[in-house]
Amino acid sequence: MISDDARPPERLRHAATWLISQASAHGHRLVADGFAAAGARGYHYRLLATLEEYGPASQADLGRRAAIDRSDVVAALNEMAAKKLVERAPDPADRRRNIITLTPAGRRHLRELDEVLAGIQDALLAPLSPPERDQLTGLLTRVTDHHAKTRS
Repeated sequence: MISDDARPPERLRHAATWLISQASAHGHRLVADGFAAAGARGYHYRLLATLEEYGPASQADLGRRAAIDRSDVVAALNEMAAKKLVERAPDPADRRRNIITLTPAGRRHLRELDEVLAGIQDALLAPLSPPERDQLTGLLTRVTDHHAKTRS
C-alpha cells in the first residue's frame, strides 16, 4: 500500500496516460536490470528476436522492424558481433549494405533472454491473475496497434 505522503493526486491515479507511464518506467527498470545481469541490453533482445522471426536482414531493415534508431542499431550489432551472436556479411546485391544473420550462439542467448523476460513479466504483473494479465496484454496490444496504424 502506498503511504499518503507518496500517493499521487487522485486525478492522476485515474489517468490512463499517467498509469501507463508509471508502469512503463517500472517495466523499463526491470528489463534493464534483468538483461544487464544476463550480459545484454533491451536492444539486443529486440534485434535477436527480430532476426529470429524475420530472418537475415540489412541493418536498416532490422532497425526499422525492431523500432531502433540507426546509430543505436550499429552500436548494438557491434556489441553482439563481438560476442558472436550475429554475423555481418556484405549484401551480394549491394556491397554497400551489410546483411545481419543470427548465429547459433545468438539463438541460445535469445532463449536465455526469453527466460529472463518471462521472469520480468511475472515481477511486473505480480498483482494480476493469469486471466487479468492476458486481458491487460490484449488491451495494450489494441491500443498500441491502433496508434501504430495512425502513424503509418
